[in-house]
Amino acid sequence: MSVDQHWLRMTFDESPALYDRTRPVCPAQLFDDLVSLAAWPQGARLVEIGCGTGQATLPLAQRGLAITCLEIGKQLADFARRKLAAYAKVEVVNTSFEAWDAAGARFDGIVAVHAFHWIDPGLRYAKSAQLLRDDGVLAIVKSRYVVPDNADPFWTEVQEDYDAIRSGLEQEPPLHPDAVGDFGAEIAASGYFRNVAARRYLWSVNYTADEYVTLLSTTSWHRQLDDETRRMLLDRIHRRIEARPDRTVSPTLLSTLNVARRL
Repeated sequence: MSVDQHWLRMTFDESPALYDRTRPVCPAQLFDDLVSLAAWPQGARLVEIGCGTGQATLPLAQRGLAITCLEIGKQLADFARRKLAAYAKVEVVNTSFEAWDAAGARFDGIVAVHAFHWIDPGLRYAKSAQLLRDDGVLAIVKSRYVVPDNADPFWTEVQEDYDAIRSGLEQEPPLHPDAVGDFGAEIAASGYFRNVAARRYLWSVNYTADEYVTLLSTTSWHRQLDDETRRMLLDRIHRRIEARPDRTVSPTLLSTLNVARRL
């Protein structure tokens, strides 16, 4: 991992409460499908890569799973411990997936929700396979904002605000859902897993202007901007939302779930 990638990965640790309050959590159906497709029984032992504030850990813990959560950010890990304190079978470890030593333990599953892309490609599948029991399951979820056919024109118009700041950083506009892939091809090419199921979920979240700019302030791309540029951009977006008739915005997200079994 490059120095820049490591820095971006650590920016999430700067504001765990804001992160937890504003980051959308995947639909409940995704977690139901994940547990069903993985065929995990009550008490199955999992490792979660990059648990953040425990947003995805909580619905898994509520389904009776035993989870060792790995979180590189100290403040995020502390937040997650407090949030998950009622679940005796959940442990939060303040470390990276790359550095963690499982001391020979083997697990029924590994889960990564919005975190797998941060792991070194040369290690992510090899170490996952090493940690899993025979026929163990690797589950990967990624989500991104998309613009479906019936999208609000706001998502086209707001690109004017990004163009106006001339930051020098490339900001890819939201894609059409059909243009977004998943981890299936990468899983197949890894040599360690076979992709046994893939699911896609379109869903929306409603934000006020304050809530949406707070969300943006926690994302790695916006954290790369200098303070003044970020302030100008978020002010423009805030004004744009406040000028709307209902003063809210409802982005659409696409979440993809890949469930793969160890070879």
